[in-house]
Amino acid sequence: MRFQPVTFTALAEHVVSRITAAPGQIRVAIDGAAGAGPGLLADALVDPLRVLGRSVIRVRAQDFLRPASLRFEHGKTDEESRYSSWLDEGALRREVLSGQKVLPSLWDAEADRATRAEYVSLPENGVIVVDGELLLGRGLPFDLTVHLWLSAGALHRRTAAVDAWSLPVFARYEEEVSPLTTADIAVRVDDPNHPAMRIT
Repeated sequence: MRFQPVTFTALAEHVVSRITAAPGQIRVAIDGAAGAGPGLLADALVDPLRVLGRSVIRVRAQDFLRPASLRFEHGKTDEESRYSSWLDEGALRREVLSGQKVLPSLWDAEADRATRAEYVSLPENGVIVVDGELLLGRGLPFDLTVHLWLSAGALHRRTAAVDAWSLPVFARYEEEVSPLTTADIAVRVDDPNHPAMRIT
């Protein structure tokens, strides 16, 4: 694989251009560990898309986690649960990715209660931008996928000590899903100030 250095602004512009090249509704995943900053890139897409006349609904996968009683059924540091069942992918598919009505958030994981958000209509040219971790390889119906990749060393440095137990989860994701090669757009972000985008 070859990579080309880009600025963060140029990266956002490239993703926006890929989105606007597609007519009609489009569902976009910005995938990456928290330390890679997927939410920052997702947020950076919103205003440029709206300037170009596209309606945008921002969704955080963090707001579609299962209740604590289910996430932590096998303990708060269970790797298998983090990998396969923390995310309520059924709800994300049903409430965000599969209809004309979008629920921007479902569950407040910190308060462990429903957010009581209201549904939002998705216009004909609407764009849904979802950011979060471990989003690829689940068969979720995204039209464009972006993965922000961190080397094992960079991921370790950017992961809070309290979450260090999760590092094997991302190693497994790397091995089983290979997001750096399977995402439509892949970006190395070991140095957040100097990302490098995969070129074909």
